[in-house]
Amino acid sequence: MGESLFFTLSIVIFVVVYAMIIWDKFDRMVVALAGAMLMILFRVLDQKDAFAAIDFNTIGLLIAMMVIVMIMRLTGIFEYLGIRMVKLSKADPLRLLILLSIFTGVFSAFLDNVTTILLILPIAISVTRKLEISPIPFILSAIFASNVGGAATLIGDPPNIMISSQAGLNFMDFIVNVAPLCFPMLIVTSFIFGFMYRKQLKTKDSLKKSIMELDEKACIKDPVLLKKSLIVFGLVVIGFLLHGMLGFESSTIAITGAVLLLFISGVKPEKVLLDVEWKTIFFFSGLFIVVGGIVETGVISWFAQEVIALTGGDLFLTAMAILWVAAIASAFVDNIPFTATMIPMIIELGVMTGMDVTPLWWALSLGACLGGNGTAIGASANVVAIGMADREGYRISFGHYLKIAFPVMLLTIVISTVYVFFVYIV
Repeated sequence: MGESLFFTLSIVIFVVVYAMIIWDKFDRMVVALAGAMLMILFRVLDQKDAFAAIDFNTIGLLIAMMVIVMIMRLTGIFEYLGIRMVKLSKADPLRLLILLSIFTGVFSAFLDNVTTILLILPIAISVTRKLEISPIPFILSAIFASNVGGAATLIGDPPNIMISSQAGLNFMDFIVNVAPLCFPMLIVTSFIFGFMYRKQLKTKDSLKKSIMELDEKACIKDPVLLKKSLIVFGLVVIGFLLHGMLGFESSTIAITGAVLLLFISGVKPEKVLLDVEWKTIFFFSGLFIVVGGIVETGVISWFAQEVIALTGGDLFLTAMAILWVAAIASAFVDNIPFTATMIPMIIELGVMTGMDVTPLWWALSLGACLGGNGTAIGASANVVAIGMADREGYRISFGHYLKIAFPVMLLTIVISTVYVFFVYIV
């Protein structure tokens, strides 16, 4: 088969897979794996390239952090934190949603957003069960906040790590250039979610009173294991902050922490591994291969080149094109391969035109990180959160997520457009 046929075939498989995920009639993990197998069977990708397309840094990070969180969960720390947060909000569900959302966003800036979701969602589900309200508003607002907060720093979201290494940007560059936009945006979007769900966020006064009277200290079941878990977790966080200096991938640091905690905790590995979100892991693996197919055949590269060609080398138009294309594409395609494709193109554009491409790096960062909020599969945090919710019995369909999150995502990109224009273009 010729290159043009592979090009077309990869698009067809990609579109069918995403259409079936959106249709939501079949298990998304099975659909993703079926798409991956079609990419291999039709030789769009050979087997070696297919497995190379799986981002094992992301997969390793996910599994390791799930193991750490599952061990921490045995101590009762999530119930403790849930009750503390409820008391801070006076057991008012609306205030609690806003507080939890802001807390999630700030936490995501200094961890990766997937780790934050793994920590926050058990708290949200535990609390909402006590208040007898749906956790879905809390889950959606936490997903959104994790991606907005993650965009603020170098370590918060994988696209930022990739951009920093290629563009020579450091931790403080992101704090100075992106954080001043992301943190106010986090507060705004948290209140927007509160406003959208205000009618659903009501509970009985008797439940409020009963939860306010709870003793959170009684939730801690194993203080010794909690101390061990917190020490290991703290070391992992420090490792994330220093991973550039240490020269290790974030997955290596997380796996080291998971293995250490398994050694010192005394918890049987099979007990922990049973609770890992394996459906999410396999869904990601299949999706990486499907996206790897359209990367291999040049679909993403062709699309990005066409967009940049249309701007004619104008800095403002190029920045806007990168911002908006990255946002829309990242809502439907994992932002990691898209960012990997855009980085060499931005470098080449700087060489060809001689323009200062610094605004383009920030446009790419904002578009890729914030655009991931657009759909249920736009970012790793989204997929993990929805998988966890489904396992707890709370199903969030592709359509429901899209209806709630996509308009808010567009608002964040409009705000980012204004920010990039006035800070870097004018």
